[in-house]
Amino acid sequence: MGTAEFIRILDREGRLLADAAEEAGSDAKVPTCPEWQVRDLVRHTGAVHRWATAFVAEAYPSPRPPGDEPDLDGADLVTWFREGHANLVRTLTAAPADLRCWHFLPAPSPLAFWARRQAHETAVHRFDAQSARGGTPSELSPRFAADGVDELLRGFHARPKSRVRSEEPRVLRVRATDVDDAVWTVRLTQEPPVAERGEAGDAECEIAGPAAELYLSLWNRVPFPNVSGDGSLADLWRDRSAIG
Repeated sequence: MGTAEFIRILDREGRLLADAAEEAGSDAKVPTCPEWQVRDLVRHTGAVHRWATAFVAEAYPSPRPPGDEPDLDGADLVTWFREGHANLVRTLTAAPADLRCWHFLPAPSPLAFWARRQAHETAVHRFDAQSARGGTPSELSPRFAADGVDELLRGFHARPKSRVRSEEPRVLRVRATDVDDAVWTVRLTQEPPVAERGEAGDAECEIAGPAAELYLSLWNRVPFPNVSGDGSLADLWRDRSAIG
């Protein structure tokens, strides 16, 4: 997937998130993030959008924390979110291909990283907002969802801060059933998980299903679609894989 496609998805997902938040109302509980109400979700995602925008717009070379979340609510909060989201889309669209700025996962370029990361950040939180609103959530394309699984397994959980560890070596397989070659082998030890594409040897447990269900389940938003083999390995993932 290319940068322009990620920006288009980011644009769509942010608009859907704002619409769902508006319909649900600020007080609505977010069932996929039990400690949050919709206002918390919108404030968080909007702050992340502004944080990402600043790195790209300013070509900022080193890490810095997100800014404070606003003391806004209701219609004013949704308007604030829409403005920040639109500015992120514009900033990414206008950014030069040779942009140099800080980013925190391996990527072909900083611009490619931020477009991809913000598309996935927004898609997962759009699902949260629609869960709070109720009704049928919007669909995710299998290809985009499979890319999100790859980012999670080979990006986020390759970092030292991943808590998915095992005293004894174990092997987990993750398989999207509706995307060609979307299979990952994840090796768990006392070190950060090591994931690679493809079926590399035997696995003790396999989590399999449509890419969109895999994506949301690995982000702990929905139950795993299908687990075969030693289910304790899937439980370990569920218990320790939250991203802070």
